[in-house]
Amino acid sequence: MSTNQFTSQSRGQYESKAYSAMGPTSLLVPTSISRREPGDNDIKIDILFCGICHSDLHQVRNEWSAMPTVYPCVPGHEIIGRVTNVGSQVTKFKPGDLAAVGCLVDSDGNCPHCQAGLEQFCSQMTLTYNSPDAHLGGVTYGGYSDSIVVKEHFVLRVPSNLDLAAAAPLLCAGITTYSPMRHWGVTKGRKVGVVGLGGLGHMAVKFAHALEAHVVVFTTSLNKKVDAHRLGADEVVVSQNNEDMKRHASTFDFIIDTVSAEHDVNALLQLLRPDGTLTLVGAPDRPHAVSAMALLFNRRNLSGSLIGGIAETQEMLDFCSKHNITADVEVIPIQKVNEAYERLARGDVKYRFTIDMASLKSQ
Repeated sequence: MSTNQFTSQSRGQYESKAYSAMGPTSLLVPTSISRREPGDNDIKIDILFCGICHSDLHQVRNEWSAMPTVYPCVPGHEIIGRVTNVGSQVTKFKPGDLAAVGCLVDSDGNCPHCQAGLEQFCSQMTLTYNSPDAHLGGVTYGGYSDSIVVKEHFVLRVPSNLDLAAAAPLLCAGITTYSPMRHWGVTKGRKVGVVGLGGLGHMAVKFAHALEAHVVVFTTSLNKKVDAHRLGADEVVVSQNNEDMKRHASTFDFIIDTVSAEHDVNALLQLLRPDGTLTLVGAPDRPHAVSAMALLFNRRNLSGSLIGGIAETQEMLDFCSKHNITADVEVIPIQKVNEAYERLARGDVKYRFTIDMASLKSQ
């Protein structure tokens, strides 16, 4: 029997402060939600920082037909906090430890994907918010709250040398860009393209640089050139410049496309060398029109990637510790979350927002 099929147990509950959206057009407002008291394998975390992911915006506004939003919705899956309580069977954490929670809080644990450490592919995975809650009923609530209770397997260690506010976006933006680079073998000397320089793209540049690849940023804005080089890019190409694009034709080992707006992926496919791979991590509203000829010649690959499993996410955090990698963040109080959403929709942030959850405690 999968974890998600368990019936709710008769354990205690407590009230947690949170910010919730009550509908697709409503603002996020202060509210109170129920959390379960920790069971034998659970960890209770006092949330210190929570990143704002672009998917939070889509989910709150019910913009994904494949994942309809259940209200009230408490977003947040980039969680950094401190352990306050652990269950009797917990062995890896103790009260006072720093801890993190990403996009997943449960899976069945038994399927081939879970056994391989690929919990993100489990058909019974439970997302940190807006997934069926097997313990309390309703749906799960995310990190825009003062605390959360999560099964030990899905809690991650936070390296002590990382700035906590800047580390929060690693739990989604970080693993989303790190995982495909590891899977497709980005290593020293490989030529890697990063399409788009936003919340995901700026992390991709940092990872590719740390992996000692030759990093080329593709952008529609030449004014991002200085920042791209600061982040670790070796070259910057304006993708609307046909001559520059032709100059790079058939030379890339790997390209990661972080753009969520509609754009021409065929022009990017032409940049790949034989057996090169273009991986999509952005999610445009409309399907891409893909030329079969662009794939057939040079045996090019077009792939997609979401996040990573728990073990790989921990590997990513440890890699960030070793190379001193965090996100570039603007830290805000939760009272400014609605303003941050509007700015995020306009692309007005370099490069991620992180909520200082101490502001919620003073609400």
